[in-house]
Amino acid sequence: MIIPSRLEIANLPTPLQKVKYDNKSFFIKRDDFTGLEFSGNKIRKLEYLLYDAKKKGAKYVITCGGEQSNHARATVAAAASIGLKSKVLLWGNDRKTADGNLFLNKVFGAEIRYINKKEFLNVDELLMEEKETLLGKGINSYLIPEGGSSSLGIWGYIKFLEELMPQVKTKIDGILTASGSGGTSAGLLIAAKLFKINIKVFAVNVLYEKNKLKNRILSLAENCIREFNLKLTINENDLEIIEGYSEEGYKNITKEKISVINEVAQQTGILLDPTYTGKAFFAYNEQFLNNSKSNIIFVHTGGLFGVFAKRKNYLDALNG
Repeated sequence: MIIPSRLEIANLPTPLQKVKYDNKSFFIKRDDFTGLEFSGNKIRKLEYLLYDAKKKGAKYVITCGGEQSNHARATVAAAASIGLKSKVLLWGNDRKTADGNLFLNKVFGAEIRYINKKEFLNVDELLMEEKETLLGKGINSYLIPEGGSSSLGIWGYIKFLEELMPQVKTKIDGILTASGSGGTSAGLLIAAKLFKINIKVFAVNVLYEKNKLKNRILSLAENCIREFNLKLTINENDLEIIEGYSEEGYKNITKEKISVINEVAQQTGILLDPTYTGKAFFAYNEQFLNNSKSNIIFVHTGGLFGVFAKRKNYLDALNG
């Protein structure tokens, strides 16, 4: 087994917290505490990816996401912290009064190229074009895929489970997270087998349809197993995609879900974002807490800054 090296720039370990919502208790892993600028699950992946970028002599990192991408913002901030420049391809439009993650991308000095939804479907080709353009100028760059989800990046969530288990004092049956690019779930699947932990991984899809996301997660896991010579076999039955909680679209969220996010904030002091954790918690509450199945750990994957781009939605829900 080959264990890759990483930077240590996240605030780890993050706490496992017991909270109560609507008189139902559950455990939440606070990966929104990984760091202010780096907050969220993406920095765990970036610790490995940016180590590799520095090792390979990159001067730039190039990545992609939506205009409110947590991953893009975390990449830009983390790259700046170790002296690398960044370029991001964002699905969306420039805004004179940029807010949330887009605002921070600008503050941290990212070079931004805006693309449309159709272009984003072929974003890997566009990333390579950007790399070749920089290479033509004699500049070495490092590509980081959507969400940091690669064979190397998912080690962040292999390490996550190793961190989590000593914090758990009672039996758990599973872990639930929001899932966009699939890397977090892929890392958890591998870790469960690697450390011989009998749990199920629940992924609430917020971007890709169920079968596409499942295939992405399993493919990422299998590629990692081969690349790092891991002596294990993934059982796809250990993965369950929970769909139907982002039918309004990746960039949108219903008033009903926003109302639950506001209630969680008022009852727990924990703020959920409108793209990932808010939708995932809505599913978690409906599927597990309402059925008294609270031995499933909910992972708060971050997304704080995305809240500000939707502040009108949050306030409208408060006002009825």
